[in-house]
Amino acid sequence: MKAITEVVALFLGFVGWVMIFVSLQDQYWRVSTQDGSVILTSAIYENLWMSCASDSTGVYNCREFPSLFALPGYVQACRALMIASIVFGTFALAATLAGMQCSKIGGENYILKGRIAAIGGVFFLLQGICTMIAISWYGANITREFFDDFFPGIKYEFGEALYIGWCSATLAICGGSCLVCSCQVTTPNDNIKYSYRQSSGGLHLSPMSAPHSVPSNYDKNAYV
Repeated sequence: MKAITEVVALFLGFVGWVMIFVSLQDQYWRVSTQDGSVILTSAIYENLWMSCASDSTGVYNCREFPSLFALPGYVQACRALMIASIVFGTFALAATLAGMQCSKIGGENYILKGRIAAIGGVFFLLQGICTMIAISWYGANITREFFDDFFPGIKYEFGEALYIGWCSATLAICGGSCLVCSCQVTTPNDNIKYSYRQSSGGLHLSPMSAPHSVPSNYDKNAYV
């Protein structure tokens, strides 16, 4: 059962890791709102790296942000968090593959493999947390500017990349939680107790069986 849980956790974490790249490459992190516009002549959409504009004829033009330091602080922080989530996801995949029970890496040392799998689960959790913080922070700024009546710039709405990022974070957190909860840190043989047995060849270790109840020759009334 634990092996199946590890495979499912690895699949969830891997899908979440791939969706980070999809979200970063998507240009629709935020899209200019159409609320209150009767005639739509152009639309502006942005992500963490560039800004694009398209008109009613379908012609669009994109430009990368010219300066890193000219960007708002939350955009720089979201970039760093998304890159960190990719790094954490890479470490998580490597650790999980090495710590799975069906993997040949590490031999049959299930204690070590269980700990490595647990480390992979922690990395998946860090991946999901970083992604969730970045996406939620970006979305919170969009919401704040949209409902600010005194905001002088262009107001935006959520783009499809934010929903992909939220799904990615959820999958990574679910996969990491499954790994951490199902990691095996002891082997079945660790719970077996041994006793010394005297024989003609010397002392030998033999596993002790569970203690059995010894029948008593006394009646219950004798204990009163």
